[in-house]
Amino acid sequence: MADVDRLYKKGLLFEYFTVVYNIFEAIASIVFGSIASSVALIGFGLDSVVESLSGLVLIWRLRQHGKIPVEAEEKIENRARKLVAVTFFILGCYLLYESIEKLVAEEIPEPSLPGIIIALLSIVIMPILTRQKYNIGKKINSRALMADA
Repeated sequence: MADVDRLYKKGLLFEYFTVVYNIFEAIASIVFGSIASSVALIGFGLDSVVESLSGLVLIWRLRQHGKIPVEAEEKIENRARKLVAVTFFILGCYLLYESIEKLVAEEIPEPSLPGIIIALLSIVIMPILTRQKYNIGKKINSRALMADA
């Protein structure tokens, strides 16, 4: 049982890191996007806000482990999975809207050094987080954590 508790704590740490990273990414993207008048970079920042919401749902879910009966924890797991799905549905709708708007307007985003740095950091960090959270979710049988990954 101690091994499972350790996995929950590890998953929780990854979620805390994800939320903090995404908040910084959102702030940086929105600020630098505003300076560069880059709707694409601002959109990337808003995407990070939605990802932070998903992370907060998982923090709420993982913090319940061991504090409530198993039946209640299963209900919370299902609720968390649905909330994660909603956050990513919102993200998908936003990306669809932005993509169509940019195609119709034939807008070509201007590259910016801060935008490139933010994208490179995400390209390196996010796959590592994804793999770790998915593996932990699989081990603790948390479909919500796997969906967040």
